[in-house]
Amino acid sequence: MAKFLSCFVLAVLILLATCSNVAVSTASPRRSVKEHRRLFEERSAGRDISWVMKNGKIFYPVGYGADPSGKLDSSDAIISALNDAYKATSNITMLNGISDLGGVVIDLQGGQYKLTKPIRFPPNAGNIVVRGGTLRASPDFPTDRFLIELYAPTSKHVNASGVTSSPAYHYEDVTFEDVLFDAGYRGGGLFVIDAVRVRIDNCFFIHFGTTGILVEKGHETFISNTFLGQHITAGGDPHERNFSGVAVDLASNDNVITDVAIFSAATGVILRGQANVLTGVHCYNKATFFGGVGVLVKLAGLGQTRISNSYMDWTGIVMEDPVQVHVTNAFFLGNAYILLRSVKGQISGLNIVDNMFTGDGTGVPVIQLDESNGPFRNIDQVVIDRNNVGGMKLKSTVARKSVAGLGSKWVVDFSPELVFPCRINNVQYSLYVRGPHGRRFPVHAVTGVSNNSVTVESRKIVDGVVSMVVDQNLMLGETLLM
Repeated sequence: MAKFLSCFVLAVLILLATCSNVAVSTASPRRSVKEHRRLFEERSAGRDISWVMKNGKIFYPVGYGADPSGKLDSSDAIISALNDAYKATSNITMLNGISDLGGVVIDLQGGQYKLTKPIRFPPNAGNIVVRGGTLRASPDFPTDRFLIELYAPTSKHVNASGVTSSPAYHYEDVTFEDVLFDAGYRGGGLFVIDAVRVRIDNCFFIHFGTTGILVEKGHETFISNTFLGQHITAGGDPHERNFSGVAVDLASNDNVITDVAIFSAATGVILRGQANVLTGVHCYNKATFFGGVGVLVKLAGLGQTRISNSYMDWTGIVMEDPVQVHVTNAFFLGNAYILLRSVKGQISGLNIVDNMFTGDGTGVPVIQLDESNGPFRNIDQVVIDRNNVGGMKLKSTVARKSVAGLGSKWVVDFSPELVFPCRINNVQYSLYVRGPHGRRFPVHAVTGVSNNSVTVESRKIVDGVVSMVVDQNLMLGETLLM
C-alpha cells in the first residue's frame, strides 16, 4: 500500500510540473507600448488595403478599384468614392440649402491616378476635403475639360470680359490639399463655378493645355502655397517663347492668391472679377520680350484689385482701364514694367507706389501706355510715385526738377518723367536768386504750361534757380485747368 501511495504522489507531482511548464511556455510575453505599436505598424504596412473603402468619413478610392500606380483608368472608381461620400449628408445645411457633409475626406493615399474623364462634383454639397495624391490626364482626356470640376448642370459660363454676380451657389467649403494636377497638355487642372469659400492649398498644377485653375462667378476662392506651370522648368527655358495657356483665371469676385509661384504659362494670372487680392505671387511664367504677361487686370472699369509684395520676374502687369487698383511693394526684374491699356479711355483710383524696378540699362520705362484703341480721356485720382529704378526709366505722375541760369526765362521740361502726355494739373515752384542779384526781389510767375513743360519768367534778368514740383493727379470732380 505504501508503495502504491508513493507512486501516486510521484505521478501527481510529475503531472503538476508538466502543466506548469505548459502554462509557462504558452503564456504571452509582456510587451511595452512601443513594442505593441511596432507590431501594429508592421502588420498594417503588410496589409492589402485595396478592399478598404472607407474608415468613418474618410473614403479611399483605392477601395473602389482605383489603381494607385497610374497604369489603369481610375475615373469611375474615384467618382464612386465621391458619390458614396455625398451619402454622408445630414440635416444641417450651409449656404442656400447646400448640404453639410460633415468634413468627408477623399483620401488619395499618395497614389497616382490616371483619368480619362473629369471628376465632376455633384452640386449642392459642402464641407468636403480632397487630399494627398496625384491626378494625371490620360492621352485621350478631353481637351476642353478639367481634371476636377465643381460644375453644376445649371451653371452657365461667363463671357470673356468678366462677371458681376452669381444667381446661385452650388458648393461651399470644398478643400483641395497636397494634390498634384497633371493635365497632360490636354485640358485644365481645376474648374470651379458658382462656389463660395473654396480652398486650394499646397497643390501643384502642371502640363495644362488650357488653364491651370479657372474660377467663374461665386467668390472667396483662396489659392495658397501652390505652384503652377505648363512646363517643368526653373527659368531660362529654351522653349519659353512657345509657352501657352493661363495658370490662374479668376472670372470671379473677392478671391485671394497668396504665396504662389507661376513658373511657365503665357499668362500667369487673369483677373476678370472685382475685389481680388494678390500677395506674395512670383510670376516668371513667360518674359514680356516673348509676349508673356505676369498679371492681366482685365475687367475694364471695375478692377478694385490689390497686388502687393509680389515678384514680377521678367514679366509685367497689364491693366485695362484700371479703376481702384493698388500695386505696392512689388519687385520688377528684367525690364518688367506696368502697361496701362486703354479700352474705353478711363483710369480712376489707380495707385502704383513703393515698388522697385530693375533692368538692363537700356532705359525701358517702368510705366507705359497702350492707347491703340484710343487715348485715355477720363483720368482722375491716379498716384504713381515713390518707386525706385535701376537700369530703367522712372515714370511718375509727380515729378520734381530744378533748372538754373542767368536770364529772365526758365523752361522746365517734365515730359521724360511724367506718365501722361500734355497733362499737368498742379504746379508749385520757387525762384532762388543767387549772387549779387540776390538783393533783388524780381517779379516772377508761371507764364506757360504746354506739352508737360512749364515756363517761369521774371521782369528782370537774374541768376536764378527755379525748383518745381508738378502733379498730374486730378481729384474726383476737379477739372483740368492747365
